[in-house]
Amino acid sequence: MAIGRLDEDSEGLLLLTTHGWTSELVRQKNVEKEYFVQVDGMVTDEAVSKMENGVLIGIRNVKYMTLPCRVFRLDAQPDFPPRTKRIRDDRHGPTSWISITLTEGKYRQIRKMTAAAGFPTLRLIRVRVGNIILGNLKAGEVLEVKEFDLPQPISTR
Repeated sequence: MAIGRLDEDSEGLLLLTTHGWTSELVRQKNVEKEYFVQVDGMVTDEAVSKMENGVLIGIRNVKYMTLPCRVFRLDAQPDFPPRTKRIRDDRHGPTSWISITLTEGKYRQIRKMTAAAGFPTLRLIRVRVGNIILGNLKAGEVLEVKEFDLPQPISTR
């Protein structure tokens, strides 16, 4: 089973497991998920701050304030292979890249966050879940993970 999910337009790291408890632990709010996001336009300090502090987004017609997260601009374009499906070309203006690290994962949350800050998402790539990093893995490549740092379950006794 897949742990978490990536929508059809997203790329990157996807963890698979046959261990249900591992899946449950990874989806908890104390495991970080990091994404590199290409946005339309040159992202501003104000937009970064807005996303870091939480923005109001809609989820299934209900307003939701996102939890605080880490957001920063990437100095250079990450070294990912080009998309097979073109997003747009340079005639439409500049783009920039940011890193967003969350501990939650609402439906299309990052896309909604960047749009709420005024910079729609063009490309979204998950690069890290917990201590597992995408690194140089190529699309469709598999890496068996022996150890995954997970928070210890809280005893209910």
